[in-house]
Amino acid sequence: MDLDLRKVRYFVAVAERLHFGRAADALHIAQPALSRQIRALEQDLDATLFLRDNHGVMLTEAGRQLLDDAGPLLASAQAVRRRVASAALGTRRLTVGFRAGVAVTPAARNFAVRHPDVVVDMQRIEGDEQAAMLLDGRIDVAYVRLPIDGTGLRVTPLYREPRVAVLPIGHRLAGKEQITKADLAGEPLVGNPGPGMRPHPDAGFLVRGVDETLEHVAAGRGISFLARSATVFYSRPDVSFVPVPDLAADEVCLAIPASRSSPLVDDFVAAAVATAEITAECGNYEMWQLGGDTAVPNG
Repeated sequence: MDLDLRKVRYFVAVAERLHFGRAADALHIAQPALSRQIRALEQDLDATLFLRDNHGVMLTEAGRQLLDDAGPLLASAQAVRRRVASAALGTRRLTVGFRAGVAVTPAARNFAVRHPDVVVDMQRIEGDEQAAMLLDGRIDVAYVRLPIDGTGLRVTPLYREPRVAVLPIGHRLAGKEQITKADLAGEPLVGNPGPGMRPHPDAGFLVRGVDETLEHVAAGRGISFLARSATVFYSRPDVSFVPVPDLAADEVCLAIPASRSSPLVDDFVAAAVATAEITAECGNYEMWQLGGDTAVPNG
């Protein structure tokens, strides 16, 4: 039996709240109707998704598995609806994801020479969602930073970008022309330190993205490491960016789903590769040998 996406949405509402009444209110349906839909979904899957007793509602192992899978499944369905709606209106669109500090416009302009009728949407993504958003169809192609789980993806290397230490302005090393990894030994780290910087104590803050990283560093809660482009796009007076020449470089790649075949996506990849050399030259970055180098998705 095909999986009913409406029932899956109902399931997610209950699973997120662990309360049928509040889920029914959020869905604007009666609670008995919601309970019937959940029971029908359990019959469809031949699995018990919730344990119900006088103390409340709990997810079973099967329920936890469905909750893990439901997000990408529903997002993929929404992406299909978006693409079909655009096609019905006679509009062709390409959604390009990009990480902080990566410039998409040069490739988009190059791409527009061959496809002036295609609208290129640009969407900022974070490291913990870059693979998932490609696989579930929310974005068609993405500029990613390694490491990335490359399962189900085609990853094309573009360039390597030097990284810098991010320090609060009052730090003993702030303002130095350059420092070494050894100078920072034992410093608590905010966010993902990237390759070559473990072991370091974790500052203990859940961080998503450059903006949150900079806020925690500025508050003196730890240090961090970012690609050098952060010094251009995120300059602020309470944070110091210091070059660390012996720090492993940040690696920028282009990723697309391996299962999708699209002439538009292929042409955008070609445009991005053609403009990567210019991007690297302007940023004084190191080019990867595009013809022979192979990205290692898991770093």
